[in-house]
This record gives sequence, structure tokens and C-alpha cells, in this order.
Amino acid sequence: MSRVRTFVQLAMVISVLTPVAVAQKPAPAPPPSAPPPTRSGTPTSPITSDPTQPREDLVMFLRGRVTADDGSPLPNNVLIERVCNNRARQEVYASSHGDFSMQLGSKTDSFPEASVDSISQDDTRGKDTTMGIPRRGLLNCDLRASASGFRPGLIGLMDLDTFGGSADVGVIVLRRAGKVKGATLDATPYKAPKDARKAYEKGLDAEKKDNLADAQKYLETAVRLYPNSANTWFQLGTVLQKQNQQDAARKAYMQATIVDTKFLPPYLSLASMASLAGNWTEVRDFTNHVLDLDPLNHVSGYILDLDPFNYADAYFYNAVANFKLNRFADAEKSGLKAEHLDLWTRFPQLHLLMAELFARKNDYALAIGEVQTYLALVPHAQNEYEAREQLAKLEKLNASPPTAEKPDQK
Repeated sequence: MSRVRTFVQLAMVISVLTPVAVAQKPAPAPPPSAPPPTRSGTPTSPITSDPTQPREDLVMFLRGRVTADDGSPLPNNVLIERVCNNRARQEVYASSHGDFSMQLGSKTDSFPEASVDSISQDDTRGKDTTMGIPRRGLLNCDLRASASGFRPGLIGLMDLDTFGGSADVGVIVLRRAGKVKGATLDATPYKAPKDARKAYEKGLDAEKKDNLADAQKYLETAVRLYPNSANTWFQLGTVLQKQNQQDAARKAYMQATIVDTKFLPPYLSLASMASLAGNWTEVRDFTNHVLDLDPLNHVSGYILDLDPFNYADAYFYNAVANFKLNRFADAEKSGLKAEHLDLWTRFPQLHLLMAELFARKNDYALAIGEVQTYLALVPHAQNEYEAREQLAKLEKLNASPPTAEKPDQK
């Protein structure tokens, strides 16, 4: 695998890492220079149905139900989208009762010309149009439900249980405005004594006005008067980091984790700092703590809600750290979750990392799709020539007969 291993030098991945934004703020929209690809953009690698593929390996229907977390009626226009590699591939609407059914791999697909699993006209000519999609074609896919007044809900399609070519994906629960407890800023500073609350509020106001020196002074006063607020320590660390006082910022973040281990933003900030220092063991440990408390890890079959706290960041850093530590299976697991959650496509370089991981397993078709997705997301990247050169190598390898070489996977 030395011929493909040079593709993703992780230094290239890490070079585009930027410090994590303040965790309580919603993720910014993607920059204009790298808009998400449209139907006319570069298509991902086609995964066609093999005429010899056993029908039991094909998924022909996805069925499920959408409901509101409070039991209230849903709007009549609940949209269900099949999203693969951050692109909408197919859409249907749920019934008035919330039920939905999506037929795969047929001429009823909403966007068959752009689908990652589209079947060429030559392949479908004279055949049954209800051909389905190979299970592997759904590896990087989710079902996304959206409705006005609700947050989008996702169901990953990685581990489908199928029976007779049909898969019941379960229930997508849409929530109105709920927050994941512990993920966002709490009210602890406002339970502090009056003088500490006043100093805290003045610190936030000074930071908004970009008066960082005064913000630091007020927040230091707040933690001195009331040291039991993880949020205040986190805000102090943020202000110190903005002033390039890295050691002091790290101490403030660490103090926040001591005060409240379930308050997650400082762990993500510490992981970001550790990644810039190349301390991958720390990155893995800090992000593992976040992921251990991620409610997405404690539900079966479906994802309940997306909180403003960016778990995509944690999964991304965790994937990179595990890759650098040669824990490739863990890197792939976290990388796939990061892809599913990164709805704003803020980490296009993640697709290069996934391409390397798939190539190590000799799964060149998936590796090709990841590189194509990267090039579609960042059409004028600095490493565009190297990415296209490697894409050609992967396509050549994909066309070659399989060898007895074992995948370089740990």
C-alpha cells in the first residue's frame, strides 16, 4: 500500500486545522469559496449494482416514521432526504401520520443522475427497475428529516438490518428547541454572588467589544470571587487564548474540567490546542471524554437531535488523532460519524483522511468517492493537483485485478 499511503500525509490535513470556535455558538456557514456541491458538481464514485449481486445483499426499500418529541402533530410537509457524503440524493415526504417509505435504486429516485448509487441506463435497460442499492452503497449515507419549527433529525444507514430487501430504520424524533444537557453554557455564573455575576457579565461585554484586556481582568475577578463556575473558567480560557497566552488558557480550561467534568466545551478547546502541538494522545483522550458523553452514542438506531455544541469537531479530531496513533479502525469509526454530522461541510479535508483509510483496506471504490467529494467541496484547493493525481492512481488500482495483499489495517 506504499503507492497510496503517500496520498494523505496527515501534515496536509492538520495544516488546515483551525482553532475550534467558541463551542456555544452555532457552526458558521461554509465560506463562499467552498460551497457544498450541487447536482451539477463533480459526482462521487458510482457504485453500480452488479448483475450477479445476490438480491439479499441489496436494500430496496427504507421505511420508518417521524414523530415530535412532545407528541404534538407534525406539519404536513415533513421532508425525508437520503444524504450521502453530505449531498442530498433522494427525497420523499412523510404521510400525515409520519410514516414514510423510500424505494432505492429505481427510476423513481429523485436525483438519479447525481446519485452515488445510480445505475447507468445501459445497466437498467430491459431489467426490473426495482433493483435496490448494495448495502455498501449506503455506508456514508443518512436519512435526514426536516420540518418547519423543528431541528433536523438524522438516522445513520451504516448498520441496517434488512429482511427481504427492506429495512425498517426506526423512528426519527424531531425536537423543537432542546439542548443537550452539559453541552451548552449553563446558568452557574448567575447563581454566583452578586459581585461575581457583575464581573462575569462585564467580562462577556468587554469580549464582545474586542476589549480583551478588560475582559480578562473582569473574568479573573469573577473566578476569584466564585471559582465554582466551569463556564466562567472556560470563558476566561477563551479570552486568554485569543491573546495568545496559551499556557494560561490551558490552565483555565483544565480548571473548568475539574469544576464540572460534564461541561464539554473546554475539552474540545483542549483537544484543539493539543492538535496544534502534535500531542495526539492528549487529543484522543480529550475527545474520547466528549464522545463518551455524546448522547448520539447512547441511542439505538436513530439520532435524536443536533445540539449547537459541535460533536462533528470532536469526531473529526478524534479520527485524526487515532490515525496519527495508528489506530486505523478507531479512526475510521470516528471519521464516518464526523462525516454524518458535518452538515456544514467545515472539514473537507476529512474526506482525504477517509480516502487513505479506505485505500489501506484496498477498498478503492470508496476511496475514489472520498477524493471526488473533497475536490467537489474545495474545487480550487492548494493541493488540487496532488489530489487529482492520486485520484488517477486509485482509479487505476480499482481497475486492476484483486491481489492477495492483505489490507494494512489495525
